[in-house]
Amino acid sequence: MENFGCRATQADGAAIERQLLEKGLSRAIEAHDAEVVVLNTCTVTASADQDARATIRRIHRDNPNARILVTGCYAQRAPQEIAALPGVSLVVGNSHKHQLADIATHNGGFVPLASVTANPQSSHVVVGDIFAHTELLAAPVFDADTASEKTRPNLKVQDGCNNRCSFCIIPFVRGKSRSLRPDEIIREVNSLVANGYREIVLSGINLGRWGRDLGTALPNSAEQGLSRLVEQGFSPAFQPTYRLEASASEVRRPRFVDLLRAILDHTSIEKLRISSVEPMDWSNDLIELAAFSPRVCKHAHVPLQSGSDRILRKMHRRYRPWHYADRIARIRDAMPTAAIGADVMVGFPGETDEDFEQTRSFIESLPFTYLHVFTYSSRPGTPSSEMAEQVPVQIARERNRILRELAAAKKRAFQEQFIGSELQAITLTNRHSGRTEALTDNFQKLWLDGIHEPNQLITARFTNIEGDALTGEAS
Repeated sequence: MENFGCRATQADGAAIERQLLEKGLSRAIEAHDAEVVVLNTCTVTASADQDARATIRRIHRDNPNARILVTGCYAQRAPQEIAALPGVSLVVGNSHKHQLADIATHNGGFVPLASVTANPQSSHVVVGDIFAHTELLAAPVFDADTASEKTRPNLKVQDGCNNRCSFCIIPFVRGKSRSLRPDEIIREVNSLVANGYREIVLSGINLGRWGRDLGTALPNSAEQGLSRLVEQGFSPAFQPTYRLEASASEVRRPRFVDLLRAILDHTSIEKLRISSVEPMDWSNDLIELAAFSPRVCKHAHVPLQSGSDRILRKMHRRYRPWHYADRIARIRDAMPTAAIGADVMVGFPGETDEDFEQTRSFIESLPFTYLHVFTYSSRPGTPSSEMAEQVPVQIARERNRILRELAAAKKRAFQEQFIGSELQAITLTNRHSGRTEALTDNFQKLWLDGIHEPNQLITARFTNIEGDALTGEAS
């Protein structure tokens, strides 16, 4: 099993692997030893497509008798293109990914296509309408393969996206936004806790939209939930100057903040980390809950894409720079020590020097602690691929370099303020030169003196910075 791309794809792969093991297959150590190879692909950039094609060719060359089954986002977007590659036995789109284990294990071979789809596109392709897709594959993704060293499982609780950003192919390969039901999430989290895990990362394609598709209406428990935290002795890092967004008596469909409260109330997980959430989904009550609860990691990843209002409009993003700045300011006021990161795209069609300077100065003005900087990659079928004024590659790369250097300086300044102070951290699996890698509550890489078992929550005192990491000792 090989996975490409984001955490959501890795979560899909973990679910597929779980299903295949339940069907009686055993995991091959390497692709050249396997009878069946499943490639779970990404298609967010042209280079992601290229990586998948190169892997198919390499596996077929090294193991010509293996049956190669290709699934994932690239398989959904361009199934016939993949099916034409030598060695590919079957292409299964995201629309039928939930049936992949049945397809791969029917009587020791592939199930007849007629049993999974009435209208196969060809003898090698099973792809349907992704917008009719209602299944959500979910299984924890771990940072290590060895059972004794697995830490920080990543649990996908949402898939798909209803936004239509002009540069993004994801809605067309993952379908509508859909949510894992709360009872299933609670059951999965409790299972992980029972197996000894201390920190869980919640993820999704558009995580902040969790719950909007669920039919069950829930009472808004914002005020009760925050009051309960105060009664337990927790105090906020700031004094709220605004009302919560709904009264306790209001009944509405569940929101992501309701899921966080449910996990905190019905599980004993010690640390809960939120992955990427869109800016306008960082509601006031979500920010307050993250600030109040010591069990929620102090870390906010808030996609930006551009600091130019003109470019944001061309991208069909649903916020303006001033909206974004307000959310970041509220997050920083509520959580002074939090890591705050963003995704930023350079080289979007029509991005002028003035647009880029607006982005650079906007980023410089905000309290970011890290950035993920991407160079625009045209995706077939997206509106931006048809736009004029495509930015030359060399200009886009230079803009990428400038923002990465700015991000590095901001990260260094953020880390320097912690020298001599203490924060919680969780030990990871990597060990080198008598030290153990760890990750702080606020998302800083840490080299901890001594050899420590993985998956341990410790309090660390920071002594220095080496490269991009803090160094320190258990206190």
